[in-house]
Amino acid sequence: MATASISGLGSGLDTASIIEQFMQLEAASQNRLRSRQTTEKSVLSALQSLNTKVAALATRAGDLLKPAAFNAVTATSSEAKVAVSATTSAAPGSFSVRVDQTAASHRLEHATAVGTTTAGTVPTTVRLDRLDGTTPVALATDGTLGGLVAAINDPANATGLRATAVKVGTDQFRLVVESATTGAAGDFTLTDATDGSALLGGATVRQGRDARVTIGDSIVATSTSNTFADLVPGVTVTLAAGATTGTTSDVVLARDPAATTTAVKGLVDAMNSLLADIDTQTKTSSTAKGVLAGDAGVRSVRESLLASVFPGDGTSLADLGIQTDRYGKLVLDEAAFKKAYDSDPTAVQARLTATDTGFVARVKAAADVASNRETGTLTTAITGSNAAISRLDDNIADWDLRLELRRTALTRQFTALETALNQMNSQSSWLAGQLSSLSTGS
Repeated sequence: MATASISGLGSGLDTASIIEQFMQLEAASQNRLRSRQTTEKSVLSALQSLNTKVAALATRAGDLLKPAAFNAVTATSSEAKVAVSATTSAAPGSFSVRVDQTAASHRLEHATAVGTTTAGTVPTTVRLDRLDGTTPVALATDGTLGGLVAAINDPANATGLRATAVKVGTDQFRLVVESATTGAAGDFTLTDATDGSALLGGATVRQGRDARVTIGDSIVATSTSNTFADLVPGVTVTLAAGATTGTTSDVVLARDPAATTTAVKGLVDAMNSLLADIDTQTKTSSTAKGVLAGDAGVRSVRESLLASVFPGDGTSLADLGIQTDRYGKLVLDEAAFKKAYDSDPTAVQARLTATDTGFVARVKAAADVASNRETGTLTTAITGSNAAISRLDDNIADWDLRLELRRTALTRQFTALETALNQMNSQSSWLAGQLSSLSTGS
């Protein structure tokens, strides 16, 4: 509750300023709590940042533990018009692909040229029959070539066709209609819906066809498009539109040590970045002390991560190009790693991913111990830091109440003092006046 004060009314002193100075002394304890709170929030922020990076490291290591990370395959084709790509499910090997035919769409090129806006050149209702046995579609037109093109291309009609009016002379156009997709199943016809007669003098037909290739000497594969997905497990072959019939391509699938090396290097780089952050946060130098200086838990996280490079069975990963330098950071000799991987990829994969002893497996285990959502070292520290901040919030709020009560008490005391002094001054003035009057009368 606020209490009114009369500053200096009787004493002539700036009692408001005096009260403020008293309050600054009284607030010293609360200010120390605020300082501790600021420090604790910095600690919390640093812990959360480290925890996020450790969790990301665990995820990266987990991805590298998957077989696909060590099964990267590079696919090459001896013919530019026979493209080939491979996923991680592909296995090393080779095979030949002979192009028997490329895929084509079904196309009609109508014979009679007409104006696009001339009425009566096409029926007002055109029947579309797809030769896959689906229900015929009746297309309404305005009797012009332009109206028929618009009806065929209208998405609402879902014809699956593309129509074009090709100019062949002054205001003379021929109709070309083509299936939107390639393959033999895209065949169709367009006729007058009233009598079944041909449109615009009939059409030259290019039949739709599937693409066909021969693998080796006798294995034939077909596709409605020029792309053969999973022609062999994990391998997709795509024929260029201009691929010549009879073209034979030799496809080679070889392990890609560069992709695996890149993945391992990514893990090493992520670890080094995390170790550098920990070193910065835990630095104990008097000139540049880290926010987490002296935090044994964070230092233990660093030690366990760095220890993952040692298999624990008395061996070393130096022959794989993985080791530590004198600054406590990881070093990856990419050339040495590629050489070892080329020599025996299965053995390298086992040494990196084996449970308990594999480098990647040990990194993931150490990162999981630190960042586990419930029991992680850093998670526990974050929980403790949050609790400390909450307690400080409560203590600071308690001090707000104490200081308010203290200010009220001081204000009352000084107000009472000023009131008493004012009364004394008034009495003194009255007495002085009475004495003065007695002297004059006598």
